[in-house]
Amino acid sequence: MRLVVTVPWGAALGGAEEMLRTFLARADRDRIDPTVVFFEPGPFEREIAALGIRTAIVPTGRLRQPHRLAAAVRALARLLRTERPDLVLNWTAKAQLYGAPAAALARMPERVVWWQHGVPDGQWMDRLATRLPACAVGCSSAASAEAQSALRPRRPAFVVHPGVPLPDEPLPRRTLAGVPPGRTVVGIVGRLQPWKGQERLLEAVTELCREGHDLHLLMVGGEAHGFSAGFERQLHSRVEALDMEDRVTMTGQVDDVTPHLAAMDVLVNASDHEPFGIVLLEAMAQGVPVLAVSDAGPREIVVPGESGLLVPNSRPDVLAGALRRLVAEPELRRRLGSGGRDRVGDRFTAEQMAHRLQSTLERLAGRSQEPSAPLATPVEGVAP
Repeated sequence: MRLVVTVPWGAALGGAEEMLRTFLARADRDRIDPTVVFFEPGPFEREIAALGIRTAIVPTGRLRQPHRLAAAVRALARLLRTERPDLVLNWTAKAQLYGAPAAALARMPERVVWWQHGVPDGQWMDRLATRLPACAVGCSSAASAEAQSALRPRRPAFVVHPGVPLPDEPLPRRTLAGVPPGRTVVGIVGRLQPWKGQERLLEAVTELCREGHDLHLLMVGGEAHGFSAGFERQLHSRVEALDMEDRVTMTGQVDDVTPHLAAMDVLVNASDHEPFGIVLLEAMAQGVPVLAVSDAGPREIVVPGESGLLVPNSRPDVLAGALRRLVAEPELRRRLGSGGRDRVGDRFTAEQMAHRLQSTLERLAGRSQEPSAPLATPVEGVAP
């Protein structure tokens, strides 16, 4: 199957790009021949090219520049006429705004699929992307598929959960520099943005420390790509105001979160409306117990009491209540960590994800080697 993938960004900004990278690295190249078209140059394009995959760059400018948009659509249409792909996969709504018109111009609108990594809430880009031609919309969670199916015109939606590598054994536990032995390390991983909940978790950990619990907060991530300029400085100021400088470590932007996961006793995802939460899978694969807000992706990842804990919202007092239990019960942490690894192995490995996505794309292109396979991997509570 010849596949053209369009990608808006030259850098890997988050979970959507991580899922695509994982898929391309594990796709069966005897069955799939991908070309990845980036709308700007950057390190993500170089990483994909290093996998031995053809890449191209079609500069697009900004959507509010109609002449640039039209030129990019024409250039992309020329590329599609040359490649003659069996399927065009537009990775996110922004890519669909360029890829679908280009496919129509190249006279292959019926070959378009696009990927909805978030949970659409009616914003204009999701609505416009849905109006453009597509034979299906892929979604990273059942919550995403349910919300996507509410948009009109209704497009067939399928679910493929992201996956992560599952190591044979978790990394050995490591001590965080400057943290006394025996102190419980609570971690959070992600770009420094208000909606990710770093400040709310800081408030929760501060509350517990004032109660006498011996905790340390490890924030992994930086103010990358300018999404929330000034928030990192705001967090540092808040740490100082709470007199928590000796109990908080902020790493800044890192290329690999895994060594930092090995320093955590608990990982918290404090985001409200988290679209999926790949970092939960990464922590669970390392045997780190997880705590998350029961919404969208985390609700599909975590089985409460078996592979982690869920809370109804990310208010500091609610997070503190769940952490209080985890801090006080080491055996619970051990059991949830073990259950989390089992959960990843059962449902969320990188290999499972790559196989499911490839098989679904092959079926959409009419090249399936599994003719009886459903369009979507069945997900509890959502019809295929």
